[in-house]
Amino acid sequence: MTAHDQIKTTVSENDVVLFMKGTKSMPQCGFSSRVAGVLNFMGVDFQDVNVLANDEIRQGIKDFSDWPTIPQLYVKGEFIGGCDIVTEMTLSGELDQLFDEKGVAYNKDAAEQIRAHNS
Repeated sequence: MTAHDQIKTTVSENDVVLFMKGTKSMPQCGFSSRVAGVLNFMGVDFQDVNVLANDEIRQGIKDFSDWPTIPQLYVKGEFIGGCDIVTEMTLSGELDQLFDEKGVAYNKDAAEQIRAHNS
């Protein structure tokens, strides 16, 4: 199976996927840590893919999304963005809206706490 096929399968078989450096329990870069931290804090069930474990996946995800940086968040097969976009969406409430629209379970109170602590 090619890297592209592996990525496509992972994205299609999981509601929320984060391609990141490290894992959700042990991120290995600040940007990956921030996005994984938001998702973990909000109680989102997500699949983490450690791009450091496979160079083909690390390059393949950049080609797949036509996005040059890691981390990359996918929700219900749709590429959402990287750290800056996810951070902005979290603070504006857009991430909550997206999860609501896509039927992704998350802790609404935790999302409000993030916004309260960053206002």
